[in-house]
Amino acid sequence: MEYIQPTLDDNISKVQTVLGDSDDLVIRQIQFGTEWKMRAVIMYIDGMVDTVSIQNFLLETLMVDLPRTMLGRGIDRSDDVLLFLKESVLTVGDIQELCDFDSLFTFLLSGYTVLLFEGYDQGFAIGMIGWQERNVTEPSGETVIRGPREGFTENLRTNTALIRRRIKDPRLWIEIRRIGSVTKTDVAIAYINGIVNDKIIEEVRIRLDRICIDGIMETGYIEELIQDETFTPFPTMNNTERADVAVAELLEGRVIILVDGTPFVLVVPALFISFFQAAEDYYQRADISTLIRGLRFVSFFIALLGPSLYIAITTFHQEMLPTQLLISLAAQREGVPFPAFFEALLMEVTFEILREAGVRMPKAIGQAVSIVGTLVIGTAAVDAGIVSAAMVIVVSITAIASFVMPAFNMSIAVRMLRFPLMVLAASFGIFGIIVGLLILVLHLCSLRTFGVPYMSPFAPMNIPDQKDALFRLPLWMMKKRPHLISQKNIVRAQNGPRRKPKRGENQ
Repeated sequence: MEYIQPTLDDNISKVQTVLGDSDDLVIRQIQFGTEWKMRAVIMYIDGMVDTVSIQNFLLETLMVDLPRTMLGRGIDRSDDVLLFLKESVLTVGDIQELCDFDSLFTFLLSGYTVLLFEGYDQGFAIGMIGWQERNVTEPSGETVIRGPREGFTENLRTNTALIRRRIKDPRLWIEIRRIGSVTKTDVAIAYINGIVNDKIIEEVRIRLDRICIDGIMETGYIEELIQDETFTPFPTMNNTERADVAVAELLEGRVIILVDGTPFVLVVPALFISFFQAAEDYYQRADISTLIRGLRFVSFFIALLGPSLYIAITTFHQEMLPTQLLISLAAQREGVPFPAFFEALLMEVTFEILREAGVRMPKAIGQAVSIVGTLVIGTAAVDAGIVSAAMVIVVSITAIASFVMPAFNMSIAVRMLRFPLMVLAASFGIFGIIVGLLILVLHLCSLRTFGVPYMSPFAPMNIPDQKDALFRLPLWMMKKRPHLISQKNIVRAQNGPRRKPKRGENQ
């Protein structure tokens, strides 16, 4: 570790050499004092600081106001000038003391303004950050009809403020770590002390401290480096860019991980059932939320098994179909030269290509290309006799069903698993699908997320937690937090619903 030198010119030369005389490094040398002149230097990165604040609170304070203050108080070189400046002169809230160059470069490249003095082997890092940032807007990936419209931004402090604004409790604790030997990215861990499981938060700390990498660009880096299971299509960590969802997860005893530079925050532990729950489930009545949640589970099985069941039934189990439907399907497939499996594979791959093209293309034409491409290719393929009309219908319903799930990462898992199930269906029929589903269930039951069983509250079965699983009971009936996530202070509500007034009581 190299320490700051008392010679100001040596310190300036060191900073210029390490930063390669970068053009965005601004160095402003000044002198202040009355009877004697004290040299100082102000250094900052252009574009990362508020230059108006530097002008008003540093330059004007040191060069105009300070001489009168020092003259009135009789300050001279024998006094502790730095302590006097910090406690009586500099009108800035965030002031950090600097003693070594490692800290100096970390603060300087994080948007702080560095102030060094001639004859002193220490200086100040002053918080005057002022870069341009995106305003708080509605998340585009998690839209709701009813509910808050605020989403996280790329600024870490804005995100923590959005959480603080909703949880006005001193038990909300936030820990900051710097991860990445080059980027030195700020990573925050937020949890509610007294509600969170101590073992989970300790495990999160250990896994984050084990990370050794040159840079962190997004929460996806953190997710891949600390997840329990690597070789699984299912996500074991949830993510959200909605502030209200993050707060709701904190109130259940979970831990959220925020990374500076991305609006997506990680939520741990994440259970299988969590990916079928949306924020709007708790803003609507319980009966409406239960109906919509049931629709999501139906869509999950349609998206997973739709093409496989079609292949199995049309190839091996035609007797399961009504006679009229069987004759109609046979007439459609009369001119199709390919077996049902190749037909389904062709359509699924084509649709995945169109979906990816629609996402990657410019916004103005991406949606038009995906819709027109689907219609034109589907109609042309049926007219050309390459695929049957029934297959186009099955693939279309399957694709639409995959969009019903609130979590995009779970939708990707379904899209990946659809293809091996199609292979099993083409090889062994419904028997192959059943074997594939059994393997899938065994795999799901073997997963754990930060020590919590992934299939909880179904395996192991937990009856009290079923109130917010396949269906959602009214809020006044869900008095306790999930048992395996928060094992202390599990009671979250005391009072039941208000007594229903008797007829004519309020008249």
